[in-house]
Amino acid sequence: MTCQLFALCLDASRPMPLARFWSGFLGWEIVDDPYDGVAVLPSDDTGFRIRFLPTREPKVGQNRMHFDLTSTSLEDQQQTVARALDLGAQHIDVGQRPEEGHVVLADPEGNEFCVIGPGNKFLADCGFIGALACDGSQEVGYFWSEALGWPLVWDQDQETAIRSPHGGPKITWGGPPLLPRTGKDRLRFDVAPPVRGDQQAEVDRLLSLGATRIDTGQREFGSVGMADPDGNEFRVLTPR
Repeated sequence: MTCQLFALCLDASRPMPLARFWSGFLGWEIVDDPYDGVAVLPSDDTGFRIRFLPTREPKVGQNRMHFDLTSTSLEDQQQTVARALDLGAQHIDVGQRPEEGHVVLADPEGNEFCVIGPGNKFLADCGFIGALACDGSQEVGYFWSEALGWPLVWDQDQETAIRSPHGGPKITWGGPPLLPRTGKDRLRFDVAPPVRGDQQAEVDRLLSLGATRIDTGQREFGSVGMADPDGNEFRVLTPR
């Protein structure tokens, strides 16, 4: 049995306004979170929610994961960018080149995301959220493939990608060189044990795959703090 990717967690100084931005931008519904904070639920095949959790820690440096959003045409790309800007996003420079064909933006709290131009073959069969692009090693791609039971859909030149058998976004890892760590991970995964599964058994399984236990400083409803082989924080939630 494998665990489920329950949520992408995003630390926010103002969770509700940030949830409103992403709800309006993605067209997802805002709901009370069953664990803590506030969440937006997907209206498509994304397969996981986005949770917004309160933090007092400021954002430092570039996030180690971001959304790559797809476009069907140049006009569609421009409209997506305009909609994001109207909702409170802003243009940012992370070293992208004009010929790369994507637009880099940040949400109202500075979290980066990209609007990819049309004709991207890698994301051709994906929805609006084409990928969750992560900074990470080949080893961590293999780890998450085993942890979630998602097959590898790319494994070349130390770059990896996985995707749920049910569709939805790809999760990609770009390989070395990796970004330096600059404080606590503001974006991280929450995984849930199999239905009616045992949390400790799932923790033990993830440890056998190369994860480690860590103290996240949060005691959220009995969740267990862990880190993947690259040191990225995630949590195993208490079954509900």
